[in-house]
Amino acid sequence: MRIKLEQLSQSLQKQTASLYTLFGNEPLLILEAADLIRAHAYQHGYTERKVFTVDQHFDWFDLLYTGNNLSLFGERKIMDIRIPSGKPGKEGGKAIETYCDTLPPDTLTLITLPRIDKQGQATRWFKALETSGVLIQAYPIERNQLPIWIGQRLDKQQQKADSATLQFLADQVEGNLLAAHQEIQKLALLYPSGNLTFEQIKDAVLNVARYDAFQLSDAMINADSARFIRILTGLQAEGVAPLLILATLTEQIRQLIIIRKGLDTGQSPVQLMQTARIWGDRQKSVQAAATRISRQVLMQGLSDAAVVDQIIKGVAQGDAWDKLLQLGLRLTLHENRNLISMIK
Repeated sequence: MRIKLEQLSQSLQKQTASLYTLFGNEPLLILEAADLIRAHAYQHGYTERKVFTVDQHFDWFDLLYTGNNLSLFGERKIMDIRIPSGKPGKEGGKAIETYCDTLPPDTLTLITLPRIDKQGQATRWFKALETSGVLIQAYPIERNQLPIWIGQRLDKQQQKADSATLQFLADQVEGNLLAAHQEIQKLALLYPSGNLTFEQIKDAVLNVARYDAFQLSDAMINADSARFIRILTGLQAEGVAPLLILATLTEQIRQLIIIRKGLDTGQSPVQLMQTARIWGDRQKSVQAAATRISRQVLMQGLSDAAVVDQIIKGVAQGDAWDKLLQLGLRLTLHENRNLISMIK
């Protein structure tokens, strides 16, 4: 049975399941959910705990044996199984199916996994976890939801901040939820309960945001020049290879060109998005960008990308990071001719 992460506390209050599976790529949310389940188990008499970390040398027989081996003192126990790779292998998959078929008595089993893709979720062992217990996915906190999440965390420690300050704090910790949690906790140590000012948060919070090239691409197609500059600066500080960034931006530009050509010839936007394998909320932003940016500007973007490629490979002179900035700003600011002339 699948439930949402925010439903976990209420679900635990109603009934304690024999099996809980947590998966997702937000370590903080996974850790907090696992702590909540373990705390609940301890309160209900599950005093013994066995921890198993699965790697390539893991003995699955040991897991099955321990699960079925009753405690000498009749104590309830927690089987804490961690699979960091998310891939138990053929032998492990069968062992998980066997384990789920006969869940051990007086035992609460907690399994933690990283993000599992659609193919992985279709496997028999994953289906066994879903049908035999409670399955919970920890979704990433989206950028537009991050200020709300931060506000809720501050509220738990009797602190508040206005929307502009919450947005500033979100920009400082974006992509690094664990660090965001630590910075919020630091505010509780530094300041008393009540309203926090912008200056207080600005003085206390470090810039611990982490970005990737795909977020940079999103900023470009959403015409968010300030965000594009901030992310590109962060990627440069983190030592990300400019060739990787260029490849991501170039692929996005090529995708926009194909979609723009299709729209110009009257093709269905829905069909174009499916062909380009663009799904969900991203469809709106990509279609808007393809409609907003002319084919001429997009083709010029490809030419600019070719120049950056030559600079990176040492064939041409120039600063690759400056040229990447110009490439992105040309597309985010293409409607403002004065600003475009300034970045040439």
